[in-house]
Parts: sequence; structure tokens; C-alpha cells
Amino acid sequence: MTENDRRGALYAPTFIAVAPNGGRRTKADHPALPLTAGECAAVARAAQSVGAAMIHLHVRDREGRHSLDPGLYREAIAAVRDAAGPRMVVQITTESIGRYAPDEQVAVVKAVKPEAVSMALREIAPAESDAKRLSDLLAFCEAERIAPQIIAYDRTDADRLARWAHARVIDSRQVSVLFVGGRYDPPTQARPTDFVPMVESCADIYRDFMVCAFGPREAGCGVLAGLLGGHVRCGFENNLSLPDGSPAADNAAVVAAQAKALTAAGLTIGDAIALRSLWGIEGR
Repeated sequence: MTENDRRGALYAPTFIAVAPNGGRRTKADHPALPLTAGECAAVARAAQSVGAAMIHLHVRDREGRHSLDPGLYREAIAAVRDAAGPRMVVQITTESIGRYAPDEQVAVVKAVKPEAVSMALREIAPAESDAKRLSDLLAFCEAERIAPQIIAYDRTDADRLARWAHARVIDSRQVSVLFVGGRYDPPTQARPTDFVPMVESCADIYRDFMVCAFGPREAGCGVLAGLLGGHVRCGFENNLSLPDGSPAADNAAVVAAQAKALTAAGLTIGDAIALRSLWGIEGR
């Protein structure tokens, strides 16, 4: 990223996505963690009111387990739409959490046809020989006007994705990339410096990038992303704390803290209309 790019990033909107639950945590981790479609819809409405432009949805089955069931996704999407209207981009996930094979992850995208979807590179295309699966899925997304976001969990993922972009296995200008800092197991908290190698090496290859961070340094990581021209995903999926380390009351409190940190750094917060424009999914 050049100095001109960095200067221009200061005047472009920074988008906040709320990730309210993930597929692992339960109400034993936090009583305000949403599990049902109605609870996710309430989070969407509250998070939108304090700055979120997108909700990153996970759904659960009747036993509370992570699910990629298309019917559950349709129910959750409808609930969010009823609660927040067009003011929230709704992104589903294909995350496997050890339950779903790559072809099953692809199948849910084709069945639901959401306006946006996130997919982990190491799950959708775990090997070099899986490049065609990813390429074909991205072609489907383009044809159906679905905004794809590819997750890079570490520098190895980021480097492989960049290599495929340079080799034109994928159209890099079609995708958003999500860089992850920290992890569940072993429990590791992210630091802003974790993202610098990934962002500086390949962020300018893609249409846009976003970061998500485990732990209370989440807001600081989001500010770094915004200053470098990227965006931020925050919420109970990765972090249950406020920037000072105290427990957050709910997802909206995490989003509000992130928005406050971004605006204090001189950044502006973008809304769902601007995000859909960036991702080319207006009218979805």
C-alpha cells in the first residue's frame, strides 16, 4: 500500500460487521450470546443503531450445535430483515467447525443464495488441488451477485491466496479477504501487530479487506485496519470484552466501543448502503 493509498483511506468509510455468536460459544460463555433467529435479529437491530453495517450469521440446530442447514439460514435472514430492514448486510458463513465437508459448504451457498458469504480458504480449498472448487464457487457468487469474503487465518493462508490471485486462479478484485488474529485453541489474544505482515504483503491485491481479532485488543486491531484502508469485524464470536478488559454487556456494546475507537482515530463509519455499493450487491 502506497502513501497515497494510506492518505486516501483516511477519507473512505470504515465498515463494521458484528459477529454475534460464532459456532462454538454458548450462553454459558455469556448470557447475552444469541442462539436463535429472533435473538440474532435483536442483535442486528441493536448493533446497527451503534454503527454496524453487516451481521455475520451463524445458526444453530435444536441442540444448539453449529449448523449449515439452509432452512435455518433462511429463517435467520428473514428475522434479521424484519428487525433491521435493508440497513444491515446479512452475511452467512460456510465454516465447518469439524462437521461439514467442503462440498457441503459449497452446497449451502448454492441453496441459500445469500447476499454475502464468508468462507475459510483452508476449509473450502484445503489443498493446492482444490483451487478449482474455490474458483467455481466464486464464479457462482459472481453470477448470483453474492459478495464473497475469504478468510485467511494466518500468513500461510494469506500467501497461498495471494499466489492463486497472481496466477489468476481467482479474480482477486471480486473478493473481500478477512484476516484473523488470535485463535480459540490454544487460546491466543490478538495484537494489532499480528496483522501488519498479512495486510502489507497482500491487502492491496483484493477488492477490500477486513480484520477480526480475538481478545480485548479487538478495537485496537480494528483501528489499525481502518487506518490502512480496511474494515473490521467484531463481537462475541471472537471477543467478550470491552477495550479496557471489562466484560461487555452485549454485542452492541462491543460494536459501540469499536465505532468510538474508529471515530477517535479520525475515521468515518460506513453504512449498509455504502457497503453494498462497494461489494456490488445493491438491491439484494
